[in-house]
Amino acid sequence: MTTVSYVKGTPTQLHVLDFGLFRVHANGRIIGICGFLIHTSVGEKILIDTGYHRKYITDPHGSSAEDGMDKFGDILKLEPVNFPKEQLSLSGVDVLDIDLLVITHTHIDHVGGIADFPHCPILISSAERALERPLYWASVQPLEWPDRKYLLIDEDTEIGPGFKILQTPGHAPGQISIELQLPKTGLTLLTSDAISRPSEIDDGFEGSWNEDRAKENFVRLMDRAKRLDAFVIFGHSPDQWPKLRKTPKYYS
Repeated sequence: MTTVSYVKGTPTQLHVLDFGLFRVHANGRIIGICGFLIHTSVGEKILIDTGYHRKYITDPHGSSAEDGMDKFGDILKLEPVNFPKEQLSLSGVDVLDIDLLVITHTHIDHVGGIADFPHCPILISSAERALERPLYWASVQPLEWPDRKYLLIDEDTEIGPGFKILQTPGHAPGQISIELQLPKTGLTLLTSDAISRPSEIDDGFEGSWNEDRAKENFVRLMDRAKRLDAFVIFGHSPDQWPKLRKTPKYYS
């Protein structure tokens, strides 16, 4: 594992951000859309993922139709409070307080606000950044890469004390997951969409960029979590989502 010093302090707080609720047509599965805010021991604040584009604030259902996402499912909840600026403010954090933006991959519900943090660098997998445009949704790719400093990760990397980025491609070519060592909660694994839910290994990985790689990294992450006795937060688990602490509550 490579080590680089992008983060100076150790993780002290993990806030789960509520970016809305969605129902999948095919199976009726109701999924939460999550992001994360991490505080460190030296006051750094790291945002992981950004939810939907802010155009969804004024017209969520019209925007869903415009992007073709309505063919996949229905937005059940997406209010003004379900966007990064507003979620951050629930715990007294301003957009300008963010020191680092981490993008786990560039699908529509993770990358919508990538351009909304012009003051800080973006950490992302090299494979994802190498795409001509962010993936967004199916053949719809309206977003350009914003002009920012990019911190590119191409292997498992410890970016600060107790803060690791794991390469877990499959769902997307540059999918990454995050491993944190929290003071009380202990080792915590944020799988993002490398594992959307524990049953995904049985349901299959249809629609993934590479289904075989997705399966490999599912097994790798689950084995790692078991071996290290980690608390796992999955990308879109219907069973887990209602039980998670949401900001301003947090895991420490």
